[in-house]
Amino acid sequence: MIEQWMVTTAFELHGFRVSRQLGIVRGITVRSRSIFGTIGGSLQTIVGGNITAFTNLCEKAREEAFELMSRHAAERGANAIIGMRYDANEVMDGVTEVLAYGTAVLVEPAG
Repeated sequence: MIEQWMVTTAFELHGFRVSRQLGIVRGITVRSRSIFGTIGGSLQTIVGGNITAFTNLCEKAREEAFELMSRHAAERGANAIIGMRYDANEVMDGVTEVLAYGTAVLVEPAG
């Protein structure tokens, strides 16, 4: 896996230079809410504020997509990912797809 601090949304990694680009990598996960999460989230909307049932679901999906992307990059021989982004879409009611993607690179210390 790629170390988390070696992943950036920028197109360069401070203190390192890109010696080789290894292509686009991605991690995708599709998650659904459980009936209990849906009921709990619906009840929280009555009160307002942060809907923790949905926040936790989204965070787990992003974390899983990030991990899959990192694994994909490591399989290609990368030690860093630049230009990392997230994308999310609702596939159907209550089912969300989260995609993490970026460019896998091999970096070495600058200088």
